[in-house]
Amino acid sequence: MSLLAQKNPEAPAGHTDSAAAFVPDQSRAERTTSYAVADFAVPSGREEEWRFTPVDRLQALFAETAGTALRREEFLPDGVTVSTLSREQWQGSGAPKPADRAAVVAAAQAESVTVLDIPAEAELPEPVRVVLTGDGGLAHGHTVIRVGQFARATVVLRHQGDAQYSELLSVVVGDGADVTVVTVQEWADSALHLGQHDVVVGRDAKVRHIAVTLGGGIVRLNTNASYAGPGGSFEALGVYFADAGQHQEHRLFVDHEAPHCRSNVEYKGALQGDSAHTVWVGDVLIRASAEGTDTYELNRNLILTDGARADSVPNLEIETGEIAGAGHASATGRFDDQQLFYLQARGIDEDTARRLVVRGFFASIVGRIGVPEIEDHLMEAIDRELEATA
Repeated sequence: MSLLAQKNPEAPAGHTDSAAAFVPDQSRAERTTSYAVADFAVPSGREEEWRFTPVDRLQALFAETAGTALRREEFLPDGVTVSTLSREQWQGSGAPKPADRAAVVAAAQAESVTVLDIPAEAELPEPVRVVLTGDGGLAHGHTVIRVGQFARATVVLRHQGDAQYSELLSVVVGDGADVTVVTVQEWADSALHLGQHDVVVGRDAKVRHIAVTLGGGIVRLNTNASYAGPGGSFEALGVYFADAGQHQEHRLFVDHEAPHCRSNVEYKGALQGDSAHTVWVGDVLIRASAEGTDTYELNRNLILTDGARADSVPNLEIETGEIAGAGHASATGRFDDQQLFYLQARGIDEDTARRLVVRGFFASIVGRIGVPEIEDHLMEAIDRELEATA
């Protein structure tokens, strides 16, 4: 059977939720992927995958213009190595192809492909840390993370400074491995960041991809997951906080082709300030061959002030009835007055009560990152955002 799941048209104020608008124009299985820039037209904003995005501000990232690389600092545990590949070597490696104009331009214009290798059976005692800093110009990046069989590792990628940046990131995980990839966006307000993150989950492997977006004028991340064999598990977690004038967009595509695999997607966002805009699109495709699939996706948005807008679009496409489970949920709203009343009735002032509610809203995801210093830093950053609201 085939099912394109649509949303309830009766949604809270501030949330765009027209069921007719959310019917995809085609199956995700039919969308273009290619190494050739010419196979992707410059987006006009009328395309399904670009209709929420302010493409008029992104023309520099769609043009075939040479840029630079972001300044890069690496902190590598013993055994982890960094090397480079040519574009030709990368294209022959079997890594996923670019899936939109920005990603293919990033691959074509990046000076080289940076490869980070985590050896088989490694158990890293501390995370791999990569800090990428922009200096204000046009930049392209292309990184491949290869995780060997049965390895256990955490990789943290932090983005900061100012840039017009497009990137292609591929995470290829060997059989039986257990890896967490955390990508943090703390850009200056003028920064632009378009990214395609591809995750290939090996047989019986476990992968978590965690996206945290707390800054940038426009940040748009596409996270795509696929399975190289049965028994794989993919978890996608996300936290985002948009201020006035910021556009933050997170799109996910989980392609279940191998049987008996699992996926779980959970993203939470908060918005404040005039014209703050967030977009979350979650696409799950369960192909006919993917019997025994178990999948669920969840998005929650908390609107803190007037003038902010959240779009939330879950899509579920199923080609077989032989599955363990599939579902989704989405909600957008304002503060829970009962929670605020409960806290204020116990002597907590309103501003502090609001902060506690928002911290609790995010804590269930931030607490699962697994890197204490990152968790503490993010909660402090969220507190700073809330101070601006107060």
